[in-house]
Amino acid sequence: MTFTDYLFEFSRQLEDSAVIFKGEYSYKEIYENVVSIACFLQQKGLSKKDAVLLVSENSIFFINSYFGIIKSGAICVPINPSLSEEQIQYILKVLNIKLVFCEKKFTKKIKSLITKDVEIYTEDDKEYNSQSDVNIYQNDKLNYVNIKEDVAVILFTSGSTATPKGVMLTHYNLMYNTNSIIEYLNLTKNDRVEVVLPFYYCYGTSLLHTHFRVGGSLVINNRFMFPQTVIDDINKYNCTGFAGVPSTYQILLRMTDIKNSKLRSLRYITQAGGKLAEVFIKELVSILEGVDIFIMYGQTEATARLSYLPPNLINIKANSIGKGIPGTELKVINKNGEEVKKDEIGEVVARGGNIMKGYFNDEEETRKVIKNGYLYTGDLAKVDEEGYIYIVSREKNIIKSGGNRVSPKEIEDIIVKIPEVVECAVIGVEDDILGEAVKAFVVLTEENSLIDSKYIIDFSSKHLPSYKTPKYVEFLKKLPKNSSGKILIKKLKDFEEGKKEN
Repeated sequence: MTFTDYLFEFSRQLEDSAVIFKGEYSYKEIYENVVSIACFLQQKGLSKKDAVLLVSENSIFFINSYFGIIKSGAICVPINPSLSEEQIQYILKVLNIKLVFCEKKFTKKIKSLITKDVEIYTEDDKEYNSQSDVNIYQNDKLNYVNIKEDVAVILFTSGSTATPKGVMLTHYNLMYNTNSIIEYLNLTKNDRVEVVLPFYYCYGTSLLHTHFRVGGSLVINNRFMFPQTVIDDINKYNCTGFAGVPSTYQILLRMTDIKNSKLRSLRYITQAGGKLAEVFIKELVSILEGVDIFIMYGQTEATARLSYLPPNLINIKANSIGKGIPGTELKVINKNGEEVKKDEIGEVVARGGNIMKGYFNDEEETRKVIKNGYLYTGDLAKVDEEGYIYIVSREKNIIKSGGNRVSPKEIEDIIVKIPEVVECAVIGVEDDILGEAVKAFVVLTEENSLIDSKYIIDFSSKHLPSYKTPKYVEFLKKLPKNSSGKILIKKLKDFEEGKKEN
């Protein structure tokens, strides 16, 4: 059984709606296309050691191709279409890609990077979409896979290094994490999720995986640049769920009419991809009365999800990422490998069936993060008396100011309490006296021009000690983000370095 077979185990013949996107698509219709693609790849001679590149925005083309590649036994490699040419060339070369499924709008870019022996197929090509051999393969006669050993998906991280790292996820990793998420979110066939997160991002694919497993449905919204469409779609399609990263919710709270909207169908929302400031969590709680709010934490190296905070604890532990998801052990350890005591700071480590097989072709980097069966996340955290975990910062983002270790998130959480602030990012900049000084990049709502640097600094100084108060403030129209909505701290640091050189 492949991961695709597991997802469609109970739904392959259903006429029920699976996806709403420029039309409505049933499970049966999608599964027939998936099997056609799997057959096509088998006939091409691809094995479970071969990787197939998938370049697409969220679409029915992405879904058919993604599940079809995995069902064939080959390895699916979905990538962000906006990756640099250098990064895409690296991925093509290191994986020896010979076949690409590419949405038509991105073919010009991809064709300029591939050699003549690489085949490329778009949504307009009919060759791979013939139904003639589908019935032959209905009984799982495609490539046999060892679910615990064979890789189903490779997701490339957008880390700070020049060459992205390929996270190898097995069929078992995907099944394990999917089951766990379904369990704590209590997902059923009656759930319909509004999707704005890209499917090539592990948080986005987890939405696809969980809802297909239970026979629910997804509404794809690729128009988050017009955030009010999210509110409209939830009501139009009676969505029961929504998922976002911190910037998703900050934009919805500051730039839409969500406060005056009635979202009667909404049962739950989830938030991961970084820490959402408590001020925004409290706003969501007050606005979304009766809606379960799940604060979560994860990493690509853990398939998607590592922890969640039960909604009933959100008012008393709003800053916590909770505890490990079902079946996953999560703890915070010191440099001696011992679990920290209350309020001591250590590193978050995790163990479970969702932990990646390793980084592709990079044993050295794999050994750095997987030790003694545990994934070392690189995130610093502390625990309370009940064992709930609170992320402090990533080690590489800690600011060392005047001999003090400063968490950027603590400062950001203060600044975003100013109602006119949409979002904020804090970094350390070189300082002759302090070593590093605190600098805040701030985005304001458009109509607020009265707030200046002095206002931000004065406000911060009332809530923070002097060594944590920003020394510099710069206003931007928007913060640099990747396509998943995560703020690119490295770009802000590079921006500062570039100013020094000039």
